[in-house]
Order: sequence, then structure tokens, then C-alpha cells
Amino acid sequence: MFTSAKIIEIFCIADDFCKEFDLEAQKHQIQTLDKKKYQRSSRMSESEIMTILIGFHFGTFRNFKHYYLFYVQKHLTREFPDLVSYNRFVELQSKVFIPFVLFLKLICFGQCTGITYVDSTCIRVCHNKRIRRNKVFKGLAEIGKSTMGWFFGFKLHLLCNEKGELVNFCLTRGNVDDRNQKVFSALSKDLFGKLYPIKGISRHLYSKCCLTRAFIWLPV
Repeated sequence: MFTSAKIIEIFCIADDFCKEFDLEAQKHQIQTLDKKKYQRSSRMSESEIMTILIGFHFGTFRNFKHYYLFYVQKHLTREFPDLVSYNRFVELQSKVFIPFVLFLKLICFGQCTGITYVDSTCIRVCHNKRIRRNKVFKGLAEIGKSTMGWFFGFKLHLLCNEKGELVNFCLTRGNVDDRNQKVFSALSKDLFGKLYPIKGISRHLYSKCCLTRAFIWLPV
């Protein structure tokens, strides 16, 4: 996995970001006269939760549950003395969704180097047989089709450079086509150099969205 020094480094960066984020969020909060709802406090800070989530991608665990139960709770108790149970941690993940996405977007992305690859992958939220019974993502997820068949969930559109660093991403519903003009235009906004798209993205879309962009279209 990764060393204690690396954990501390990631935590410090995440903690500084969370402090700045909280200050900015407080400036734009709207005061309400409604009765305040009780919110259960957490022993773990947002920066600790984000550090553990980032650490998952440094290892070889196939799912987050095994990573948390068999690595974090057994080997990282010194770095995270206030660890909570796995079920409680899953509940806390939603708490850091907005700051975590902003952290990824503002700090973790690589730079466009002139060589960019574009692709997409599906994010299934349940088995196809359980689509009608799914309530968690009702009204959000949609039925879509990928090279692996039909699925119910979302689609993640990605750009990365030749170093494997993420340059940009866009999360859409599962039924959004890879050739969607708005999605591709948003992804390729600040690109330059050579672009290697997937086969599904046509030259017609390129000519429609990207004539004013300074990059070369090279189909794979």
C-alpha cells in the first residue's frame, strides 16, 4: 500500500483544503428561521475521511469494504485513532461528497500535455433484475447500454494524458450517449495537441464542437 509519510502528506493537503472550503462555505450560507435539525456529530474529520477514500486507490483491493476492514482498521489505527465502524463510515461518505469532488477537480487533476485520451465507463448501481426495486437512485440513474451490455446507473466520461493522470471528467446518467455534443464540448474545453477518442465519437461531432480548438483529431 502506501507509507505513513504518504498518508500524512495526503492528510495535510486535504485538511488545508477542507479548512479553506469551510471558510468559503460559511460566507455563502443562507440563514433560515426554521428549527435546527439534530445532526449526529462524527469522531472523524472530513479530511480523515477523504484521506482514507484517496488511499483506497493506491492499493490493490477490489472493493472498498475489504480495504477498510482488513487494511484500515488493522494497519492504520495509529494514523487514524478515531476510526468508526465500516457501516458508519459508509454513512459518512456522503458528508464529504461536495468537498471531495472539488478537491479532485482543483488539486488532483493532471495537466494537458498535448496527448490526451478520451473514454467512458459505466457505473452500475444494482443488478439489472433489481432495477424496478431500486429506490436509492430513483429519478437519478437511468438505463443505458455499453460494450458489456445493458446496465442501470451512470456513465463516467474521462480524459487522461499519456502519464495516466486525469485531465477532466464528466458524470452523466446512463442513457447519455458518448457522442453527446454538450458532454464532449465540456470535456475538451481546454485541450491542445493530439486527441485520441474512442471509435464511437465521430468526426462530425469533432467538426461541430472543436473547429475552434487547437488540437488534432486522431481516431484509435
